[in-house]
Amino acid sequence: MKGHSERVPKKNVRLMNGKPLFFYIADTLKATNLFEQLAINTDSEEINELAISEYGTWVKIIERPVDLIGDFVSMNAIIDYDISLLGIDHDYFQTHSTNPLLKKDTVLAAVDQYRQGKSEKKLDSLFSVNAIQTRLYDKHLSPLNHNPLILTRTQDLDVIYEENSNFYVFSGQSFLQNKHRIGCKPEPYVMARNSIECIDIDDIADWDLAETIMKNRKNDD
Repeated sequence: MKGHSERVPKKNVRLMNGKPLFFYIADTLKATNLFEQLAINTDSEEINELAISEYGTWVKIIERPVDLIGDFVSMNAIIDYDISLLGIDHDYFQTHSTNPLLKKDTVLAAVDQYRQGKSEKKLDSLFSVNAIQTRLYDKHLSPLNHNPLILTRTQDLDVIYEENSNFYVFSGQSFLQNKHRIGCKPEPYVMARNSIECIDIDDIADWDLAETIMKNRKNDD
């Protein structure tokens, strides 16, 4: 997690309904009782202090080295560094603080799918996707997945998967071999495209929407 952000200043620690943003995903992960440790790679002392204060020894803080600090550093490079410290003999569930609406049951289901597929040697990684069945065109307005002369019904089109960056599950061994969180035998975890869980906070409009939904959730409780 970075200390700074452009569109929503300091969004990782900004209070959403009185709670730092990254606490939401951390609380969800902790509630599953699946994870031995929460590893947070950060360049921020504030994030470091907040995480340890709230989660104690469950958190492993990885201080981001200077050569991995910047807006254009590949996430794969950061994961590669993390695994070099944490070890390759683990399974990893990687997600983002900007997915505060991800539900515990979704995490449980995804990990179960990964474990089952791995035990049957059907996959080496799993990642969250949105399933799309609609007529798509490239930037030149050439059809990508349909013939305009036939006009196939959208429900009969082949499904296209959109990587939604909600989460990734993979082994240290798979990452070592592929240098990518999506391995050579990946499997999708399909999410509803319009699900509130898929909201990724990138700008202030996303923030306001997520905050309103979160506030209504608390009121319902």
